[in-house]
Amino acid sequence: MSAVPRPSLLSRITYAALMALYRRQGWRAVGVMPPSRGCVIIAAPHTSNWDFLLFLGITGELGFRPHFMGKHSLFHWPMGRFMRDMGGVPVNRAVGGNYVDAMVAEFRVRDDFYLTIAPEGTRKGAARWRTGFYQIALQARVPIVCGFVDYPGKTGGLGPSFMPSGDYAADMAPVMAFYAQQTGRHPERTRAHLTTEGGDV
Repeated sequence: MSAVPRPSLLSRITYAALMALYRRQGWRAVGVMPPSRGCVIIAAPHTSNWDFLLFLGITGELGFRPHFMGKHSLFHWPMGRFMRDMGGVPVNRAVGGNYVDAMVAEFRVRDDFYLTIAPEGTRKGAARWRTGFYQIALQARVPIVCGFVDYPGKTGGLGPSFMPSGDYAADMAPVMAFYAQQTGRHPERTRAHLTTEGGDV
């Protein structure tokens, strides 16, 4: 398995500052550590740029560091080291790479890999969730965990988890029921799109 390098001093200072900013907002993390050393975490509802800061703070409070995919161009100097320290994994789709296969491969070479994906794909809402998160978990044989933020109660964390069966609609019915109870910063952008019909990968 690959070794994880120690974050740079700048990354540690930045992370500490972000955690301090998160704590000043008065949010409370709920839930426990993910059920295994590898899982796909749904990040929803995703309606604001603030969601990244909140999820970083929530996972830090729960005691683990999430990973996320990012455009490969963001991983060059001067941001490359920082992006990796924050949990970023570069993906280059311009060269015909399949990001599902790439993330499945990451699960095979890492000891702890908590891959966080916002299946809405946009802060403005989408008619259907992208299904890449589901395909990654199915092929990597890892559980899917419902990560969430609920703005009215200023709570967020990890909710139900399940192993994907291959029947997307059946698996997602309780997931969508769970997210119907969570409210994002801009709820009008998501409530109408909680459907068990999957969109593009």
